[in-house]
Amino acid sequence: MLKGKHVLIGVSGGIAAYKSVELASMLKKQGAIVKIIMTKNAQEFVTPLTFKSITGESVSYTMFDEEKPIEHIALADWAEIFIIAPATANVIGKIANGIADDLLSTCFLAGKAIKIIVPAMNVYMYENKVVQRNIQTLRDLGYLVLDPDIGYLACGYSGKGRFPESREIVDAIKVFSYFGTKIISLQNKKILITAGANREKIDPMRFISNRSSGKMGVSLAKAAALMGAKVMLIHAHIEEKVPYYIDSIKAETANLMYNEVMGIADNYDIIIMCAAVADYTIEDPANEKIKKKENISLQLSRTKDILFELGQRKKDNQILVGFAAESEDMIDNAKAKMIKKNCTHIIANSLYTSGKDETEQVLISKDKELKLIGSKLETACKIIEEIVK
Repeated sequence: MLKGKHVLIGVSGGIAAYKSVELASMLKKQGAIVKIIMTKNAQEFVTPLTFKSITGESVSYTMFDEEKPIEHIALADWAEIFIIAPATANVIGKIANGIADDLLSTCFLAGKAIKIIVPAMNVYMYENKVVQRNIQTLRDLGYLVLDPDIGYLACGYSGKGRFPESREIVDAIKVFSYFGTKIISLQNKKILITAGANREKIDPMRFISNRSSGKMGVSLAKAAALMGAKVMLIHAHIEEKVPYYIDSIKAETANLMYNEVMGIADNYDIIIMCAAVADYTIEDPANEKIKKKENISLQLSRTKDILFELGQRKKDNQILVGFAAESEDMIDNAKAKMIKKNCTHIIANSLYTSGKDETEQVLISKDKELKLIGSKLETACKIIEEIVK
């Protein structure tokens, strides 16, 4: 999603400046062309040479250079994506109030790049009413702000203000980059998403499950949350870490997932059932570990059909999206499932893409079929865009 993209990173003078080195490296590995602007204070934490060595590009840090007389305009015009990471309270305040007194702030106010801000600072500084007002001003003006993480801070405090993991920032850049000028606002939408593979207990050690990694469901949650939706992710076993900015509930078994989903489904505008819900559960799981025998038999019973019941009670203005993982006759089977379960949309996908980062899917509605090919995050963006049109 970022191959060949011109990404300009503005690094301001917070302790998290050193983490921007990893961010720059990760973006370059994703195929982006990365350039850096550093404030004077940022250079107290990291040298320009470090960034130059990582990116292979020049690093800019002064307004007045005889060899580059209008650099703030040239860089602004070059950038397709301009991200300030970390963004200190000082830089946030300057941009929110239109102050341009150094290369970073001047360049950020110029040009038409997608502009992203990643605050990182002391928790009490972040929670200060003035800083919060400035962040809200930036959002109101159309800038994209990625909330900071919660955790241990360099100052010794613990709370909100931590620089997010580079992978989360890269994924946010991908989502914002995909929507670009056609950014859709999901600010007033509540979206319920399920993900992962249920595990049905055989005994305290063993279980039956399936190959779902949960990557698609987590990607859908990321895309929706980053575009402003209020997301609840109900997940079984997943191989992905749930992003810090997404509310989630773990429901390992099909019965637990049924209870969690049905308990809150009526409160959501959009429901996306991406989880690989177990069709069968162990009728009478053992309380102690089953010892080795020549052969054993397991008595299985059907689980409740969550998607079917959601379809039966679906409100007129509610969007219900199902997934149909198939090994043959993918489209026909998916269409039959959409009708039977009363879904507004269904996504047909091959079983053989399970667990992989790349996927091939077909988004089906009553009057449309849309083929989706790409990374799971990219296809998630396409799905979110399509279903909220």
